[in-house]
Amino acid sequence: MNNEVLYILLPDYAAHEAVYLSQAIASDEQSLKKCPTYVNKVVAPTMDPVKSIGGFRTVPDYSLDTIPDEYAALVLIGGFGWSTAIADKVVPIVNKAMKDGKIIGAICNAVSFMAKHSFLNNIRHTGNGLEQLKLWGKKNYTNATMYVHKQAVNDKNIVTANGSATLEFARELLLLLENDTPERIEMYYQFNRQGFCTLFPD
Repeated sequence: MNNEVLYILLPDYAAHEAVYLSQAIASDEQSLKKCPTYVNKVVAPTMDPVKSIGGFRTVPDYSLDTIPDEYAALVLIGGFGWSTAIADKVVPIVNKAMKDGKIIGAICNAVSFMAKHSFLNNIRHTGNGLEQLKLWGKKNYTNATMYVHKQAVNDKNIVTANGSATLEFARELLLLLENDTPERIEMYYQFNRQGFCTLFPD
């Protein structure tokens, strides 16, 4: 279905990096949406449950071999799996997504994976620091001049973010997806950024 947002989770993924985006897609301030614009789906290396860094196990909807051709966005959630051999199976998936003009999000080590495979060489981007991108990317990363030291960067339908930018990552992707009005997306961002007590003082 072309309204599915696909989250690629590799072993030892960073669960918190998917929370704000997936929650905003599935629910609003009242409850779970009855008719959400998008549906969250998990992609893992196989159909076996994939374990997060914290030990949670998530049952995937698709494997890397059964990922559908049609979807709304591809989201690469960070974690330690991006430095392992299994991440190589994601390369053709990202290649196709970029050729098809899909919305793509990458956060934390997933951005470094993007650098390693030359996916950042024509876009403005950020990540876990320029030095890490150079370390992972080596000769395949040739775009240090377009690195931006910000929490999250959106360029050409590709959102990149560092590992502390879960909220900013969500905001940029929600805006690209037009999941809600810009004003309501900003409200969601500020509520979680500043906290209830700051926005609603006693």
